[in-house]
Amino acid sequence: MKIVPDTSVIVDGRITNIVQEAEFRGSEVIIPEAVVSELEYQANRGRETGFNGLEELKNLQKLHKEDVIHVSFVGRRPTLEEISLSRGGEIDAMIRGTAREHDALLITSDRVQSEVGKAQGLEVFFIKQEIMEYEELEISKYFDKDTMSIHLKENVVPMAKKGKPGNIRLVKIGSVPLRHSEVHAMAREIVERAKSDFKSFIEIEMEGATVIQFREYRISIARPPFSEGFEITAVRPVARVSLKDYKLSDKLMERLRDTAKGILISGSPGAGKSTFAQAVADFYSKDLKTIVKTMESPRDLQVGAEITQYAPLEKDMQKTADILLLVRPDYTIYDELRKTKDFRIFADMRLAGVGMIGVVHATRPIDAIQRIIGRVELGVIPSVVDTTIFIDEGKVKAIYDIKLTVKVPTGMIEADLSRPVIEIRDFGTGELVNEIYTYGEQTIVMDVGAAAPKSFDKTPVQKIAEREIEREFKKRIPGASFKVEVKSDKRAQVWVEEKYIPKIIGKKGKNIDELERRIGISIGVDPLESKGIAKKRNDVFEIPVEMSGNYVELNFGKNAVGTAFDIIVEDDYLFTATVGKKGSIKIKKDIELAEIIIAALKRNMPISARIRTE
Repeated sequence: MKIVPDTSVIVDGRITNIVQEAEFRGSEVIIPEAVVSELEYQANRGRETGFNGLEELKNLQKLHKEDVIHVSFVGRRPTLEEISLSRGGEIDAMIRGTAREHDALLITSDRVQSEVGKAQGLEVFFIKQEIMEYEELEISKYFDKDTMSIHLKENVVPMAKKGKPGNIRLVKIGSVPLRHSEVHAMAREIVERAKSDFKSFIEIEMEGATVIQFREYRISIARPPFSEGFEITAVRPVARVSLKDYKLSDKLMERLRDTAKGILISGSPGAGKSTFAQAVADFYSKDLKTIVKTMESPRDLQVGAEITQYAPLEKDMQKTADILLLVRPDYTIYDELRKTKDFRIFADMRLAGVGMIGVVHATRPIDAIQRIIGRVELGVIPSVVDTTIFIDEGKVKAIYDIKLTVKVPTGMIEADLSRPVIEIRDFGTGELVNEIYTYGEQTIVMDVGAAAPKSFDKTPVQKIAEREIEREFKKRIPGASFKVEVKSDKRAQVWVEEKYIPKIIGKKGKNIDELERRIGISIGVDPLESKGIAKKRNDVFEIPVEMSGNYVELNFGKNAVGTAFDIIVEDDYLFTATVGKKGSIKIKKDIELAEIIIAALKRNMPISARIRTE
């Protein structure tokens, strides 16, 4: 008998068992070169399915040498374009062509391939996907009731994190380093079993990385070129809890039950955010009898069967949100919010009337709100998020209530400085903790109440006014040396190089009048020399920062072109760069240096520079 297996039945590892059955023993197994090319392409991209398929071909060769079957490779090698179009059926068509040419039986576990083959008059043997009885994975031997995660890497002794949030320790769980073959065998088992277990999914498969949700285990497999060695990391919830276990106040339970519709659950990694989110999901689903869905990548929340867990549809969470808006659940758990797109999807769904619970990384309670600023319009934030819950060491450590009001921000005196202010209050005590508002072009996140610094050299309004004046002067006279000193809430003094004073004042005082109206404070201007200040090479001066497309742009002005500057965040040196032809230094937003600068701006920390002296 002649048989032609397609890629699907080779990748899932069942062809070697099939050809050893009495019906197929002694068959001529014809492997199209298109199958080999597709497996090679997947393996070159670091995908486990490609390596598993190549391993299965090696197993067929062993049976060939033992005279159980006869294996041959036929056909032409597909082009790179044909391989890249494999999802459109190009490779499958070549495989069917080989079966037709050799008058062979086509064996497949792909339903579409089977139906197309039959429609073309081919003899097809379709193997349904097996739903195997659940058996423990090989890696499960490393887990006990206290193990949160295991970390397996070739040439390294197995490690595990044990304990519960707030009391986690990293321990060795073996005495001998793992060999490459051992880690590889466990990785192959995980991938093959995930395809046959109806409660398991391959969530992500990319070059050198595979993420699998195998029942309660979230498993990440890394291999070269993504990592320098073969590695498996598996995470499992230590315990599943209900909201009752957190002993929340009746007041908070009432809020969750009746009024909270936009909730952010925040905390540092390993603090217990996801565990709390699972408890909230079960509360809304079982106790309040509402429809609850989740949006996850990967899907690793351990929730009840009545809660449907959605992954990114066609690798796009926006498409998932579009489906959910048609389904109209009462509440949706979004785990986790990281990128700007995530926050915007969260906001869109909330504004469409869906109750939203988001999980976000944050080291302080206020950081959860700060991560939304700039991604969602400031005035809309209270409509998107009304409650934030901060988790630390597995416990609820802070609960904030978010509301929008119009008032004079704390520390300001003048009535005409009133503006929309987002008030963040401690939910339990009602104490005002933070205020968020705009001042000039800046978004201010101000600590007030117990969170505020205990002493000030200047009032909050004086500090803000000082920075706003500096920002405006740097725009008008880039690269010039000046000093700003706010004398009171109503008056500031600026010393600037004398040659720039006419430009600052303007004809008949037009420029300085416009600046005073903009900032809301009287500004006096005097020559810098009169204050005894000279511009030196080691002077540190603040520089204006702008977001320009995919770049963070530090503006120095045309006079500074070709000059090297040390860039300083608050008082810490960050990096050195040379000003470009347009008078600026540009940094791509997706690198760490830009992220540090953006985070500093959100906390109102100064970005400064000094001329490089070496």
